[in-house]
Amino acid sequence: MESGNERMAAILVQMCDGSTDAFDEFYACYAPYVMQIAYRQTQDRMEAEDICHDIFLEVLRRGKTYDPQRGSLRAWLAVMTRSRCIDRQRRRSRAEPLADPDALRQDESVPGQEEAALGRLQREALGSALQSLPANQKRAILGSYFAAHTHQELAESWSVPLGTVKSWIKYGITNMRKQLIKQGWIEQPEGGEPHEPERKRQN
Repeated sequence: MESGNERMAAILVQMCDGSTDAFDEFYACYAPYVMQIAYRQTQDRMEAEDICHDIFLEVLRRGKTYDPQRGSLRAWLAVMTRSRCIDRQRRRSRAEPLADPDALRQDESVPGQEEAALGRLQREALGSALQSLPANQKRAILGSYFAAHTHQELAESWSVPLGTVKSWIKYGITNMRKQLIKQGWIEQPEGGEPHEPERKRQN
């Protein structure tokens, strides 16, 4: 098993519990690896980046199901990435419309298409959660995770303190998680969310 796998497995758990620092470390460690696999499979950088984003959304959803006894994190991520690439290839191969409506209904039942549809819904959910953020939080998350800039680079580019950028990202991730929990893409933490606003409105 890869060196440091036990430590990164612990980081994965912290990330799934909402730690933005853990997400930063996990992403920095494994995003280049996932991108390398996706690009090798697709030979298309934009598509590889899209797949990479999908994989990290999937990691946030399924991270706590990872079992170190069944293999390393790199192997786990590689399987997910290759599977997502295959789904994309299947979807492209079925892109031509079918003339027979009955054949179309039958084709919709194929597992590969169901998985592709699920992937599309996941991306839509992530996009919706991102769009719901305040402008500064959205800009910080896009700059950090999608444009791959460091926090320091963003702070210097926007002429704001480093702590401000980190706060935007932290609260942005927290707000996105709440949206994804509400939509059912991420499991509700034990104990649930507090309902202070409702109690205040009742007073």
